Amino acid sequence: MLVLGFESSCDETGVALYDTEYGLLAHALHSQVAMHAEFGGVVPELASRDHIRRALPLTELVLKQANKSLKDINGIAYTQGPGLAGALLVGTSIAQSLAFSLNVPSVGVHHLEGHLLAPLLEENPPQFPFVALLVSGGHSQLMRVDGIGEYQLLGDTLDDAAGEAFDKTAKLLGLGYPGGPALAKLATLGRARFTLPRPMLNSKDLNFSFSGLKTAVLTLVNNNQPLGEKIDAQTQADIAWEFQESVTETLTAKCMAALRETGLDNLVVSGGVGANSKLREKLNAATKKKLCKVSYPRLEFCTDNGAMIAFAGAMRLEAMRLKKSALQTNIHAAYGAYAFSVKPRWDLAELSKP
Repeated sequence: MLVLGFESSCDETGVALYDTEYGLLAHALHSQVAMHAEFGGVVPELASRDHIRRALPLTELVLKQANKSLKDINGIAYTQGPGLAGALLVGTSIAQSLAFSLNVPSVGVHHLEGHLLAPLLEENPPQFPFVALLVSGGHSQLMRVDGIGEYQLLGDTLDDAAGEAFDKTAKLLGLGYPGGPALAKLATLGRARFTLPRPMLNSKDLNFSFSGLKTAVLTLVNNNQPLGEKIDAQTQADIAWEFQESVTETLTAKCMAALRETGLDNLVVSGGVGANSKLREKLNAATKKKLCKVSYPRLEFCTDNGAMIAFAGAMRLEAMRLKKSALQTNIHAAYGAYAFSVKPRWDLAELSKP
């Protein structure tokens, strides 16, 4: 089954082709980072307009890369939510229009399910069940994953997500957008000099909280910034180093606690913060010590991309196709008959098995 996937939930336009027999055939991505950088963050209206400009050229590109045509497509997947409403509408309208014109089934994919399943695109994919750490700009969650659509929430952030904390701390340090990568790069020049809290490290649950850490950084900056002057470069780097240590140490400890509580020995890390080299270093060391296995998507699939949506959609469409064969149901009707809808807010717990 050949599935065309669209990702347009925020500031990246992603398109990909996934074949259930041959795997990922092609993918293309356009990032809007440069466009939003001058505003210090994502401007929703500009994001939507850019998705409109990029989606069809990217579709033509992946079809050319895979040596396929629209007539070869058996199904279409698109990010239905969560995300920016206008941006989601762009991907949804294009996907549903194509599905209708080609008379093929379509499926709306949960953005976080795409991230959760992204490591399964690798050559040696993790096996179910596993514990998943989903860390991005908007989410910090620990999940037990027993299969496609079988997700149990183990822990969630009570306020800021890890990615938000990186971005906000970067702004406090005077770094550019996007803040996370800039802070991680600066941290390589830092040293152990300050001490920041490890939020909820001893909370006896698997939840996170990073807003207090951001406030602690603000206090640290104010205490080390001469009146009317900028903070010096080495102090800036040292604060970045300690902040990164705090976040990655906390995430690692919660992951190992989740493995202990579930009795599982497989950990999967996904989302933009999952690309952080310090986090990977700590998780690799911790899992090796406990004889557990940790898996990551390749770096280009940590951030938003069309490949993860095409894959997640393919898994659901293929399962529905097999169910159709067994039950003689109408796959188009089962997936909403090309309904035009998005879900800017969508709890992952609402998903069910395909």
